[in-house]
Amino acid sequence: MIISKTPFRISLFGGGTDYPEWYHENGGSVLATTIDKYCYISCRHLPPFFEHKHRIVYSKIESVKTTDEIQHPVVRAVLSNLSISAGLEIHHDADLPARSGLGSSSSFTVGLINVLNALKGLQISKQDLAKQAIYLEQKVLKETVGSQDQVLAAFGGFNRIDFYPDDSFNISPAIINKDLLGKLQSHMLLFFTGISRFSSEIARDKVSNFSNHFQELTQIKAMVDEGMSILQNPSTPIIDFGKLMHESWKLKRSLSVKVSTPKIDEIYEAGIKAGAIGGKILGAGGGGFILFFAEPENHNKILERLKSLVHVAFHFDNVGSKIVVYEPNEFK
Repeated sequence: MIISKTPFRISLFGGGTDYPEWYHENGGSVLATTIDKYCYISCRHLPPFFEHKHRIVYSKIESVKTTDEIQHPVVRAVLSNLSISAGLEIHHDADLPARSGLGSSSSFTVGLINVLNALKGLQISKQDLAKQAIYLEQKVLKETVGSQDQVLAAFGGFNRIDFYPDDSFNISPAIINKDLLGKLQSHMLLFFTGISRFSSEIARDKVSNFSNHFQELTQIKAMVDEGMSILQNPSTPIIDFGKLMHESWKLKRSLSVKVSTPKIDEIYEAGIKAGAIGGKILGAGGGGFILFFAEPENHNKILERLKSLVHVAFHFDNVGSKIVVYEPNEFK
């Protein structure tokens, strides 16, 4: 049995500029962090005592005789791309629901590539892990996705990531005073809206309108520098970070009518009225998790106001995808 553990992420600023359709022409930047909520993928060679060759367990259970029969698109693509012919049993578990704006799809892809390389006796670098996941999702599966989720899942940590027109990227850990980082985390509240959605549908709508939103996306990219400046200047009040999140949400909301809904607007306004300084829907939008930034003394009021939603406590994570169990069996 081999098990990988891969973190989910919270994107703070710059989301949208990490899509190749944008950064191939303009470059992109994001400021984001991984959190202590994870995707776990366990894998083993399947003993040769069954009629099926592969058994894949996620929200469904698949028992199939060939790789081509696998319905899960990522599992099928990764097995084919890594030229794995041996029979496998693969299980997926996660701390939080899928399709919720925390980069769970890319965490799954990264974790699966990591565990299958380990099964082959290979230790893949974080750089190659991210690049393989980006290639698989964007080129093989032809999904309309950005590139930050794969990089964050592979590397972990609180980072600035810059994307370049030649498809290269640079990841720089944010140099933040430990006390300030703790203060930043203490100002955040995460809630599940109860709405799951397919981000690619919303992303396609946003990407198709990029040419009409050059000014907004340029401002969104610039907010990465502004956010870093707030965190690295001790004289700047931490609440300015929340105010910037509010401005960022207004810009993100303008990129597509599908980013928000009347229900999301209602939740956001309720949080602001209860004392939040700013916030945003995470990921492409349309549902999933919503993040609020508020002074700690206002948290109880916000929790009471939004008590119908599931509140998820979290901490920042500093470690990307890793193999936590390595006990390969002898069946091949």
